Amino acid sequence: MDGRERFLAAIEHRAPDRVPIHDHPWASTIDRWHKEGLPAETTPDDYFGFEMARIRPDLSPRFPTQEIEEDEEYVLERTPYGALRRQHRDRSTTPEIVEYPIHAYEDWQRIKPRLAPDPERLNWPALRAQYERARRAGRFVTFHAHFGYAALLEYVRTDELLMLLATEPEWVKEMYQVQLELVLWLAEEMAKGGIDYDGAFLNCDLGYRNATLFSPQMYRELQFPFDRQLFRWFRDRSKPVILHSDGCVKALVPYFVEGGVSVLQPLEVKAGMDVIELKREYGRDLAFMGGIDARAMADPDPRAIEDEIRRKFAVAMVGGGYIFHSDHSVPNDVSFGRYRRIMELVHKYGAGR
Repeated sequence: MDGRERFLAAIEHRAPDRVPIHDHPWASTIDRWHKEGLPAETTPDDYFGFEMARIRPDLSPRFPTQEIEEDEEYVLERTPYGALRRQHRDRSTTPEIVEYPIHAYEDWQRIKPRLAPDPERLNWPALRAQYERARRAGRFVTFHAHFGYAALLEYVRTDELLMLLATEPEWVKEMYQVQLELVLWLAEEMAKGGIDYDGAFLNCDLGYRNATLFSPQMYRELQFPFDRQLFRWFRDRSKPVILHSDGCVKALVPYFVEGGVSVLQPLEVKAGMDVIELKREYGRDLAFMGGIDARAMADPDPRAIEDEIRRKFAVAMVGGGYIFHSDHSVPNDVSFGRYRRIMELVHKYGAGR
């Protein structure tokens, strides 16, 4: 089997020859690995044989980008979403939004026309080069987009957005609808243009450490109708949906199943997302991707990560339905040597049964 075949087998709850493999190291982690033995000009995807590729069109309002200032630690820059953002130069942490572009409905009205479908959003030479490279490598190719609540955080500060959900639901629904129309138009245009992706990888963080960011009832009333249209558009075209949501989203899993999600990712351990528990409760309806605690990856005792992989694979892999991934992303306290050992363990315990 190649990577595409493994992913499809796992998603369809068939047992592949071994567990499919993908992961996402931080940029600073990759920099560290290059210093510790990862060959120059070689990506972790190629070196470790990661088996998924994400191809993403331009979903932004396409404001001019600009670097405002830079010092030894931080870069201050204007984003294509119109925000002013400060982040570490090594991109190792979540950036701080210093200034958001939307504070009132009038600001949204200014941005809304910039989110209209437009062929200029599709850089065909770059998209086709990504696609052809992924196909040559035998990877599972996904259409990649962020949407819903998480996408609105590009424009509105967190506390203000949470208030809008309660006080301005019709405005929020309008923003969801504009996003939905743009994502679906881009997905269709890419398919028409020969990017025959295998599925969709859709990002929307909906949880924090202890619970969902807002109530399940509010999710069902405000966002779920749009999510269901999005998920089912892909499923109706036999394109399985991988949903990425950090944090604790256990209370929303029944809605994800109802809406048509095929795979839930990344199953953040410190937020209480236990792949063993989820497999037992929802394993007939969902496949799972992730759930391997990144803290165990960096634990000084190498037995911690071996126990983590052995114990979780023993349950998650049964009958297919599982794809290896860290429970968030690989931080820069994980050495190159340690990650090589992790890959050895994944192949050892992930062998087909």
